[in-house]
Amino acid sequence: MKAPSVRPVRCAIYTRVSTEHGLDQEFNSLDAQYDAASAYIKSQAHAGWTLIRSRYDDGGYSGGSTDRPDLQRLLEDIRARENDTRAQVLGPVIFSVTV
Repeated sequence: MKAPSVRPVRCAIYTRVSTEHGLDQEFNSLDAQYDAASAYIKSQAHAGWTLIRSRYDDGGYSGGSTDRPDLQRLLEDIRARENDTRAQVLGPVIFSVTV
């Protein structure tokens, strides 16, 4: 019997921290968020998840507004289908976007 095919899902990681404190460190909060999200995506390889190369990091931006450079870049990439038709965005919040 043939196993069901897995539809590939290219995943993007968006990270954010509202303060610039500590961002100059070799390993900071954005890196920790990225590593955790990356590990989660890798754990979902059986479901076809793969991590794209682009990073989307907004250090020093409040979560109270969507006016954040890399968040806007991510959304533009999704609209342009750089991340296929669905992007899994992992960071402070996990959500998916379908275009």
